[in-house]
Amino acid sequence: MMLAGFLFLLLLTDGESSERNCSYQDVLNHLNLTQNKELQFLTRPVKNYKEPTLVHLVMLLYAILDVKEKDQKFVPYVWIDMWWQDDYIAWDPDEFCGINTFSLPTEAMWKPDITIEEMTEKDKAPQSPYLTVHSDGYVNIMNDKVLVSTCRMQVDKFPFDILSCNLSFKSVIHSVKEIQLVEYFNSSKTTEWSRELMRTQYEWLFISMTVTNKTDDNFGFKQSVMVYTITMKRRSALYIVNFLLPVLFFLCLDLASFLISDRGGEKLSFKVTVLLAVTVMQLILNEILPSSSDKIPLIAIYCIGVFGLMMLSLLETILVMYLMEKDSASQDNEADKDQSLSEDCNKQGKVSSQNCFREVKKWTHCVSVSDVSTGATPSELLPVDKEGSSKQLMEESHDSEKLSDDLMEVVKTLTVLLNSRKEEEKSGYWTRVTKTINKVFFIFYIIAASLFLLCMFFSWKNEEE
Repeated sequence: MMLAGFLFLLLLTDGESSERNCSYQDVLNHLNLTQNKELQFLTRPVKNYKEPTLVHLVMLLYAILDVKEKDQKFVPYVWIDMWWQDDYIAWDPDEFCGINTFSLPTEAMWKPDITIEEMTEKDKAPQSPYLTVHSDGYVNIMNDKVLVSTCRMQVDKFPFDILSCNLSFKSVIHSVKEIQLVEYFNSSKTTEWSRELMRTQYEWLFISMTVTNKTDDNFGFKQSVMVYTITMKRRSALYIVNFLLPVLFFLCLDLASFLISDRGGEKLSFKVTVLLAVTVMQLILNEILPSSSDKIPLIAIYCIGVFGLMMLSLLETILVMYLMEKDSASQDNEADKDQSLSEDCNKQGKVSSQNCFREVKKWTHCVSVSDVSTGATPSELLPVDKEGSSKQLMEESHDSEKLSDDLMEVVKTLTVLLNSRKEEEKSGYWTRVTKTINKVFFIFYIIAASLFLLCMFFSWKNEEE
């Protein structure tokens, strides 16, 4: 009976002790993590200050929320996991009913002052209020962050660009002798896990994430830095449909405007409208691209090239319309001159016919005088020749009038033919010149536009590769 009572008391005390050691408070009491001793846990938890604290860090990309090219900002949503060794915290789980971990408020223990260099705005996501303590002495803290960070963007390949943004982790005040950052996952593992966790990518396609561990020397103060480089590619289909193709369609419309007649102002107004449409597209592009880019974006060169071709086409249209206006003005002047000349010719024709008749009369009178002077006396010739000479003079005057009329008709006909030929030559000169200019410029326009578009295509293709 006494032996049985002793065993019962032993089991009872063991049960009470085991029950007493199965709470988190027992672990806290064992580790002396009480309110009155919390200050001793606010310094770097090492037994030898010369030994650095190794901080293991993992960052996984959960979402790409926004990329602001104009402001040069990158907004990702990331998971950050850090753990480090605390030399003053350790216990045997078997002594505390298998308790391996417990949680504490983040203010109760020391934690590394890790910050991100590129972060420009305070994290808007709520911080984790607890950290996890493990039986082997490791302390772990996990946080999800919405980061607003700076990112140097080179948009010269827009919209077929590949963007790389860095997130650099380092301590605020501790040197490399005190805190060293250690990568837990390599680049391939980090990329794989990020792809599995990815929920949204905005207009970008996540490619990879590389991890680089280095030491920065800032004026003799060396610090351990871990850099996560996020590489992503822009989804360009929307920009092709909404921007590149409309500008190309405007170029085709300007090319089709060569089929419009140069007479009137329809062609000129059409070209000006198309040119203004391209100007509006350039203003939209100016709102997207940053002004701090080192290189001129290819899409800006594309718009400027199309704008230049349309401007040359507009100038050619203005030149052609000016020449045709000059041709029409010369036709009006020639018509006025021809009308005045025809009136003068009619007047001169009447005068010349009268002069010719007078000359014929004088000529016939001289012939009659010469006949008299051959030896016959006037008295002998007068009765006989008077009647014949009058008839002869009448016939000759009629012949001379007919001859003068025929000559005038021939002269008028020749004059009309010559004037009409000159009129055709003069009136069609500038029209032929404008037709030649249109043909030459149309061929030049097609060749220049084709070469320009091919150069832009291969430039984008090379940049994309």
